[in-house]
Amino acid sequence: MSPVRRNDAPTVEAAREGDAEAFERLVRENIDAVYGHALRFFGDPHAAEDVSQEVFLKVYRSLGSFDGRSSFSTWLFRITRNVCLDQFRAGRRRPVPTDPLDIEAPSADDFADASVLREALESALASLPPEDRDAFNAVGLFGLTYAEAAVALEVPEGTVKSRVFRARRALVTLLGLAGGGGS
Repeated sequence: MSPVRRNDAPTVEAAREGDAEAFERLVRENIDAVYGHALRFFGDPHAAEDVSQEVFLKVYRSLGSFDGRSSFSTWLFRITRNVCLDQFRAGRRRPVPTDPLDIEAPSADDFADASVLREALESALASLPPEDRDAFNAVGLFGLTYAEAAVALEVPEGTVKSRVFRARRALVTLLGLAGGGGS
């Protein structure tokens, strides 16, 4: 399930011209992706909230320099990723390590409970290598195309495709979703 692609250009332009409602709309439309990426990066809801605030503060301050050569979502993904990395490098935040062997496969009954599934998914995502998780988040959360994700991550498009494939394959395995159709 990937997010619906939308044209943010009119809203971005209005926000650049000082329209506070347009900026609020950008925040509302993108907060889940920013928060989700930060939560997956750090594994801590408080850190994700702090990072989200920092990201949108940077967006507000830098909106005038957004030149439109990439999509707004690509630009926002880069800012989000950089804020996470900056917080990590500065020692202000540390990712919460997750051992994939510690992830319990939920029972069939547990899958009926969305919160259990979400927790299992977040744990599985946290256990992915950072480069696979970043590629998966860029495509799955921010809705970037593989080409846009390649630009944002500064790697070849084929590398993004393989990282997303590895992430999806690992998630299927970690969540026990592989078709067990046997005899």
